[in-house]
Amino acid sequence: MTIQWSWISDHAGDLATLTVSHLQAALTAVLLGLLISLPLAVLAHRVRPLRGFLLGLSNVLFTIPSIAVFVLLLPVSGLTRTTTVIGLTIYTLVVLLRNTVEGLDSVPVKAREAATAMGTRPLRTLLTVELPLALPVIMAGVRIATVMSISLVSVATYIGDGGLGQLFTDGFQRNFPTPVVAGVVLTLLLALVADAALVGVQYVLTPWTRRPGRPKASGKV
Repeated sequence: MTIQWSWISDHAGDLATLTVSHLQAALTAVLLGLLISLPLAVLAHRVRPLRGFLLGLSNVLFTIPSIAVFVLLLPVSGLTRTTTVIGLTIYTLVVLLRNTVEGLDSVPVKAREAATAMGTRPLRTLLTVELPLALPVIMAGVRIATVMSISLVSVATYIGDGGLGQLFTDGFQRNFPTPVVAGVVLTLLLALVADAALVGVQYVLTPWTRRPGRPKASGKV
């Protein structure tokens, strides 16, 4: 397989545009999935009978093939970016919802009891105690959902969208491997950079999870 490097340099502008479009679709879906999953997870955590139903429903949605989801959405939103984002958002829910519920479950009971004893209202306890302590588990779900969305955006090529996935279609149709390789490499780089950025965000938002540094040696024997 021969790669034509000149093609990559000649199409650098197009590659940059497709990369930005790809990332926008993936991040928008993750953000919407997070906004939907947070209240549902709180509800599932508070109202135990709903827990199995909500998690089961998200699992069922996840089993639907991605292409089928996009096709089913076509009569509603047409051949638009909206169809791509809605489809991707559905797939993020199974990860984000489950991780958020598990994160809330992991909050120590004593932490909640201490907040209640101090007269903190339930909503304030949720925002200032439970969600911050659950953040490491939630962020793990966000990282998985982000990488998953970046990989799935390419499937939307079949409805006229797909970001970097358009390179795959173009390369296969013309039996020209260079666009395919470029698309694969750029997709992998996007996933790696996005995951690294989220690790940095988690590091900043959860200072209490960092291990204290070891005491420095005094230099005396």
